[in-house]
Amino acid sequence: MSYFDRALIVVTLVGALSGLVGTFIVLRKRVLFAQALTHATFPGAVVATLVGINIQVGAIAACASIIVVLTLIDRLPRRGVQAATGVVLAGGFAAGVLLQALNPQVPIQIDAYLFGSVLASSTTDLIVVGGALAITVLVMLAVGKQLLFAIFDPAGYRGAGYDPAVMDALLLVLTTLTVVTAMPAVGAILAIALIAAPAAAARLVTSSAAGMVIVAPIFGVASGIIGLLASRTFSISAGASVALVAALIFAICLAISAGRSSRRKVRPRADGEDLDTGLLVILAGAGQ
Repeated sequence: MSYFDRALIVVTLVGALSGLVGTFIVLRKRVLFAQALTHATFPGAVVATLVGINIQVGAIAACASIIVVLTLIDRLPRRGVQAATGVVLAGGFAAGVLLQALNPQVPIQIDAYLFGSVLASSTTDLIVVGGALAITVLVMLAVGKQLLFAIFDPAGYRGAGYDPAVMDALLLVLTTLTVVTAMPAVGAILAIALIAAPAAAARLVTSSAAGMVIVAPIFGVASGIIGLLASRTFSISAGASVALVAALIFAICLAISAGRSSRRKVRPRADGEDLDTGLLVILAGAGQ
């Protein structure tokens, strides 16, 4: 298997995994939280390299620390989780940059960490991402309906005798799994692009959560494959190319959604209706 074929398989698996988990992240409104995880794991990766352990182990430890901190903030009387998440995002990444500056022998480069190097994906990367996708699919088949129930109606879920916090914890685990397995190959920016954009695009063109679960992974896979092929054709960064394709798909879906909304606002002119009246209806609908 050539390096490009291996990269194509990896980016396909990452796109499917990110689109699937991203659906639940978008529905739960946890995109900023996921972005904080992708950026604030940088110090964990630097520390892991310094002590001689796997980078992914350090990233998992950093994710766990971030989750604990944000959970504690969420329980405060005057909580500000959104602001705290932004602070963690910036502060965590800055801490990683500082650690790297203090230890120039660390072989981790900021550009490589942010944008990844999917063309350098190893067989181990392929196996890890494939295993993460398989685990995620099995979890969704087992408790996907309960997870959606807890997201859309936490009060009803609690009233049925279940604890929504369990489903929240499960989503955090899946988010961490997605971020940690995707980042070594595709980087922090590409990871969050594939988590957020395909799911957000699917939400614009589908009318149900079940539709999103199907469409978002398709958009994620399409973003990965088209972006990787474009990067080879035009000799540009693979990570940036995939992120741009994901953004383009979102923009197209946004335009389609806006077009549908405009058509719904326009009332068709009935037979025998005065032309001027019909025009006024159309103009009034367009101005809303």
